[in-house]
Amino acid sequence: MTPRKSESSRLLLRLTHEDAEALAASLITEAEFINHNGTIEITEGADSMVDLRARWNTLMRGLIASEQTLGITGGNE
Repeated sequence: MTPRKSESSRLLLRLTHEDAEALAASLITEAEFINHNGTIEITEGADSMVDLRARWNTLMRGLIASEQTLGITGGNE
């Protein structure tokens, strides 16, 4: 059996949110991103698809938790 070739993989996620600044603040330790006029552009990379999937899951969990917290607090920290 031949091992799969490991290739570097990249992900670009672009999202718009009314509280983009707060969501962007939650990403500071998670991923590279740019916040531009309410649109967040997140760039993520990994050495394999398995690692990229794990990074995606971590990123999504963090964004979901942040968005839910914003919903509870009404955007007021």
